[in-house]
Amino acid sequence: MTDETYYRRYLDGDETGLDELMKKYGSPLTLYINAYLSDIHEAEDLMIEAFSYLFTKKPRIREGGFKAYLYKTARHMALRYKSKRRPAFGLDDLACEPESKVLIEEVVKTEERNQILHFCMAQLNPNYREALYLTYFEGMSYQQAADIMRKNEKQITNMIYRGKQSLKELLEKAGIYHAE
Repeated sequence: MTDETYYRRYLDGDETGLDELMKKYGSPLTLYINAYLSDIHEAEDLMIEAFSYLFTKKPRIREGGFKAYLYKTARHMALRYKSKRRPAFGLDDLACEPESKVLIEEVVKTEERNQILHFCMAQLNPNYREALYLTYFEGMSYQQAADIMRKNEKQITNMIYRGKQSLKELLEKAGIYHAE
């Protein structure tokens, strides 16, 4: 079933439609919002708020457009929240050291690469970072990313090209070569 079918089922009173959409998009949407806020707890709250908005306002969503509409709603909420928020220090900011039994050589290498990638992504132009995130991590089309970011498809194509070039340079400076 399509996302839009689940959405219509929920609007018609079938709770399973909401359950399926939350299972499918809950975690990825939370991570997307967290990229704006750097606060996973607030990101979770805004994810729920984004779903609530859709199911209370009941907008008409064209076939194939549910995911883009949901992410666009979440982006708007995250930007609005971020503009009103004051930075604060939390216990989550403290580094936690994993248990030594877990530190297998491959896990360490993978974690280091992920940290370097995260660090390098954070240094990118915010538009490049968002375009790359939506297309590569969320699997959206260029047109869907364009709808969310309020750009045209050509602008997204350019941002992704420039973002990949910038990311490759940053990764090479960090010691990771052959990044594609």
